[in-house]
Amino acid sequence: MHAALVEISIHVSVIAALAALIAWCSRSRLRPGWLLAALLLMLLRDALVLRGYGLIPNFVTGSDWAWTGKLLATAGLLAVAALPGFGLARCGITWRQEQGARAAWLVFAVVAVIVCVIAFAYRDGPDTLDTIAFQWMMPGIEEELFYRGVLLLALNEALDSGVPRRFAGIGWGGVLASVAFGLGHALFYRKAGLTFDTLAFALTGGPALLLAWFRARTGSLALPVLAHNVANGMPALL
Repeated sequence: MHAALVEISIHVSVIAALAALIAWCSRSRLRPGWLLAALLLMLLRDALVLRGYGLIPNFVTGSDWAWTGKLLATAGLLAVAALPGFGLARCGITWRQEQGARAAWLVFAVVAVIVCVIAFAYRDGPDTLDTIAFQWMMPGIEEELFYRGVLLLALNEALDSGVPRRFAGIGWGGVLASVAFGLGHALFYRKAGLTFDTLAFALTGGPALLLAWFRARTGSLALPVLAHNVANGMPALL
């Protein structure tokens, strides 16, 4: 079996097990249909990002970055978000900001300054235009559309439907989406076997909770996308 298929199967299994555990421990109502939708979305997104595990040609040649996979995934996730059961606005695809959005934007301003200071302190010269363009666009757009968009909605419906969401509005769905984000950057399956990078999980899963809070406070993906791209893009500029 393709190593990437084994890897995503492990990620899906971890999220499924955690969802069942959360529902049992918190006595929350688990909606299996929405949980299944979330798990299938993880599989779909992985297949699109990896160009059908190599079956789809790479249309953007001469680049070190996965433009084709990210663009395919973005298109596919937008199609999912447009489905009646999801809805663009419910997935955060709106410019409209909720009443409590100001606090999130203020926190972002502080975090952005910190990111810029750190990037400047460890600068080693600007990257190529290809890298700068990719880092300022694709990770934030595609990953936020997935982790804080369609996946978050599915997990919220699976675990937190009809109840006030815990943890400053993030809810169990936001926690699980953040875990999934961390796993995608830390838990790998290769020929040598399974590896887990604890530091990478902390450095991605932790900020993912902040991005989930941005999404919860603003009701939109605009701020999470901007924050994600600043974090990825500033080091590429300096």
